[in-house]
Amino acid sequence: MWDENGHDMMGFGGERSYLSSCYPSEDILLVPPSIAFWITNCLDTDSLKDFLQPLNLSGKKLVIFPVNDNNDVTEAEGGSHWSLLAFERDANVFVHHDSYGGLNSRHAKQLYRAIVGYMEITNMGSTAKYVECSRTPQQVNGYDCGLYVATIARTICSWYGSGGPRDGDGLWFSALNEQVTTSVVAEMRGEILWLIRSLMAVK
Repeated sequence: MWDENGHDMMGFGGERSYLSSCYPSEDILLVPPSIAFWITNCLDTDSLKDFLQPLNLSGKKLVIFPVNDNNDVTEAEGGSHWSLLAFERDANVFVHHDSYGGLNSRHAKQLYRAIVGYMEITNMGSTAKYVECSRTPQQVNGYDCGLYVATIARTICSWYGSGGPRDGDGLWFSALNEQVTTSVVAEMRGEILWLIRSLMAVK
């Protein structure tokens, strides 16, 4: 589906269920958009701590958060642009992938600051760093951000599930540049539409 500005919103929501079934590892957590938004905007640290406990963040090796530019806390499904923040425990890093020139950087950093203290990185001796990935594949229009988030998330999950290969940063950046292309993103649109229709048929 799309928001009032014509931006694709269907990508990560539908793809999250699909990815969870394809990559059922207990090491991977795909955070729902509404929960990521709540984490970003929650001002009550005690409530946030209790809320996060069931997510078992300390037991996850790879956590993927969708990032939205919505500034209205009364409207969890608002905003006009989506990007992705991925945490990789072995590298002790949060990486922000934005397919539209870093438009969501401020919102991604806000989410990072809200969540980093709850990742329980006790064996590293330091706080996980934040990285803005300048090599993120870029969309060629103003509305495919959700599909790029879904395609990037799938590529990262596939990279993790296959155990690499790892580039010089020990991460998935090379895989993204090879596997996230405009044609692959276009195919993703068809896959998600098929998924949505299948789910509707089951109901």
